[in-house]
Amino acid sequence: MQSLKYLLFILIVSIGFTSCSKDDIDVDTDVTSITVKLKSTANTADKVYIDIEDVQLKVKDDDHSPNAWVSLDVLNQGVHNACDLSEDNPLLLVDDIETQANYVYEIRLVLGDNNFIDINNTLHSLDVTYLGDAQPSNLIRTQLNPRRRYDVVIDIDIDASISYDEDENMMILNPKLYTAIRQIEY
Repeated sequence: MQSLKYLLFILIVSIGFTSCSKDDIDVDTDVTSITVKLKSTANTADKVYIDIEDVQLKVKDDDHSPNAWVSLDVLNQGVHNACDLSEDNPLLLVDDIETQANYVYEIRLVLGDNNFIDINNTLHSLDVTYLGDAQPSNLIRTQLNPRRRYDVVIDIDIDASISYDEDENMMILNPKLYTAIRQIEY
């Protein structure tokens, strides 16, 4: 009886080792990994607070398609001082999220309503809907290759993004974005 148990154990272990090989493992070859960081360039302003809600990729060239934009699930949502975000201190928005390897037309930074500028220790609301855009995007037109890792850095030019409308007596945030993409092989 003891030898039968031993043979059964050997048989199960043998089947376990021979039943699947490295080639048999189902690897999803149509995915890629993306990291997105936000930095800013500012020469005159030192306290501009932006309300970040989401980062999205446009994967279809049809603006009316319900699935044209794909959310990347932002880690650091909320209000951040954009002037603190530099080359050495970017804000991590998306950290190695896997997504389908598609052609990407645009990347979009979705902003909320809590955007402010500090002028002489007084906060002034920045309107993103009047002349600005609560969902500023940047054309990137690139194919995301499968089994690659992409580092994306969105740079917002703070000085060029803020204006004052004298007729409406309001500060306006119309973000000017620049995007750099670096591909890294797994």
